[in-house]
Amino acid sequence: MRPLMIFAAGHGTRMRPLTDSLPKPLIPVAGRTLLDRALDLGRAAGAGPVVVNTHYLGPQIADHLAGQDVAISDEPETILDTGGGLRQALPLLGTGPVMTLNPDVVWTGPNPLAALDAAWRDDMDALLMLVPLDRAAARQGTGDFSRDAEGRIARRGDYVYGGAQIIRPDRLAEIPDRVFSLNRLWDLLIAEGRAFGIVHAGGWCDVGYPEAIPLAERMLHG
Repeated sequence: MRPLMIFAAGHGTRMRPLTDSLPKPLIPVAGRTLLDRALDLGRAAGAGPVVVNTHYLGPQIADHLAGQDVAISDEPETILDTGGGLRQALPLLGTGPVMTLNPDVVWTGPNPLAALDAAWRDDMDALLMLVPLDRAAARQGTGDFSRDAEGRIARRGDYVYGGAQIIRPDRLAEIPDRVFSLNRLWDLLIAEGRAFGIVHAGGWCDVGYPEAIPLAERMLHG
């Protein structure tokens, strides 16, 4: 089993007014919350332990998870961003490579976490699930990465980071800031040629703003 971190602490500002009184991970898409969809992927991939971080309207998420085998890493004072949040949660996740998942996307096709686990190799420090920009439903903006013939990634290109990865967290200790993005760690690993990507074979939709919800539901009902 591989540990899984689900990032659920953000304010969800792009989702307003839906997030004025509801944390974004608890927004339903096709009758199931985004957080539950993320947990479904983790359980189907055999992930464990599973940790969810919280900040904005965190008690609602804690209540939703009550009775489930999910640990909570609360960030009550300040959102620590993805890098700081992952580093704080490490005592709950254990040692070794960790899967992380953003809950504000919807997937169809192969389980992205299971696909990452199957493709992981010891020479990797990060393995990101990528989506071609022309298949990234509801994506706003340009691509994030390019990918060479061996799967190594570089900044800027026609692939979008899909919000799922496996990453070694050891070098988080090298970053002095308390609040920081995992982009900081990715840049270190990209420079050393130890960050890789694979391409998702199914559908993907960014559920980051209200108008994306019907797009995601149509994709799911496909």
